[in-house]
Amino acid sequence: MIRPDLTLPIPETITSAHFIGIGGSGMSGLARMFLDAGIRVSGSDRADSANLRALAEAGATVHVGHDAAHLGDADTVVHTGAIWPENPEFVTAKQRGLHVIHRSQALHWLIGGRRLVSVAGAHGKTTSTGMLVTALQALGADPNFVNGGVIEQLGISSSSGADELFVIEADESDGTFLLYDTSVALITNVDPDHLDFFGSEDAFYDAFVRFGNEAREAVVISADDPGALRVHAGLDHQNVITFGRAADADLRIVDIDTTGPVSATLVHGDDSVRMQLAVPGAHNAINAAGAVAVLMTLGYGLADAAGAMEGFAGTVRRLELHGEARGVRVYDDYSHHPTEVRAALEAMRGVVGSGRLIAIQQPHTYSRTQHMYREFAEVLEELADHTVMLDVYGAREDPVPGVTGELVSGAFADQAHVHYVPDWQQAADYTAQVARDGDVVVTLGCGNVYQIIPQVLDSLRRTPEV
Repeated sequence: MIRPDLTLPIPETITSAHFIGIGGSGMSGLARMFLDAGIRVSGSDRADSANLRALAEAGATVHVGHDAAHLGDADTVVHTGAIWPENPEFVTAKQRGLHVIHRSQALHWLIGGRRLVSVAGAHGKTTSTGMLVTALQALGADPNFVNGGVIEQLGISSSSGADELFVIEADESDGTFLLYDTSVALITNVDPDHLDFFGSEDAFYDAFVRFGNEAREAVVISADDPGALRVHAGLDHQNVITFGRAADADLRIVDIDTTGPVSATLVHGDDSVRMQLAVPGAHNAINAAGAVAVLMTLGYGLADAAGAMEGFAGTVRRLELHGEARGVRVYDDYSHHPTEVRAALEAMRGVVGSGRLIAIQQPHTYSRTQHMYREFAEVLEELADHTVMLDVYGAREDPVPGVTGELVSGAFADQAHVHYVPDWQQAADYTAQVARDGDVVVTLGCGNVYQIIPQVLDSLRRTPEV
């Protein structure tokens, strides 16, 4: 992992940019907007993907694998923190004296001086950003945006708009959300994470306080989340708007109905409106309330803002249905923190009906798994009828002895509710043996766990129900 050095200068002019790790959802979105700005774009990633192919069709020069020769005539190199310091393209760019900037600095360059809405939080920021973008478009606006995931009905994670408004998902994981000159800050929740970067929970909370206080126009923040309440107490901003179920929230959400696509009533002073969404889960109703509060801050009325939420069809890898075989539906969700896993499984309970819920969990990063394995086990055992546990997706981290999927599965109180299967084909076959007509299978994790879904569907088709 490379820690971003935000003291490095951002070039005033960029004519040719090379992206290391261009296939990621965030990086591919940035690269697309660089193309929109008329900049020559090249990039590389460790494996081929749909994102690489789409960028090639849009005019970028893309490579599978990392090699110094791929830099070409680039004057600027953009990287993520997920690459290793020994990456040959990164090393050579430094040796050549090229501008080497973190992806957050590239985004800062793109934003320029435009009016910025930054969405931050431990959970829900990709969905909330997507809700804001699609609602703004439904209301007739044409914002610029960069999201951390593909917005389902748009098929893209970023776009250059005609308006002055710019909407981004601001990443707190490495502190780079503090780089942006934010006008309106949305804080969905504050659940301590990424302590390998921040070092302590106090430092994590302090970063969110600073993020909120530096917003030039307004801070929109949860009135329910304990971490957000702690951050709120530290804010000295003159324009703080709260949203949530709490009785004292500025925008209250009441009467949430989670049977199928979620609906709820939003209350603002003496005004109220019923909001219907196309996505499931109480957490999505709360995400939508935060987005509505931001829209009201931007000048839209409650009814118009709530109505604009109805068209949001979700984001890729957030409770996304991938297929059905033998009467078993298979979903995928990006959840990689116990709080997110809880929200996803609770939402799936509204979908599964009388069937059972089978989770396929891929723990993400050794540090998070080591720190939170008991919490993962607790929520999975509580909300899933059965859990198939894979091994840890290390991402940017080296393996830690003893930290595997078995560490999580071993923390289950009832071992009959979990099965640790590190081999993916065996995991898919086991899932097919357990599942029966009416059940729902959901893969959980922000690594590559979604890639097991074709194996699961194939195993379901080949394996008769017991």
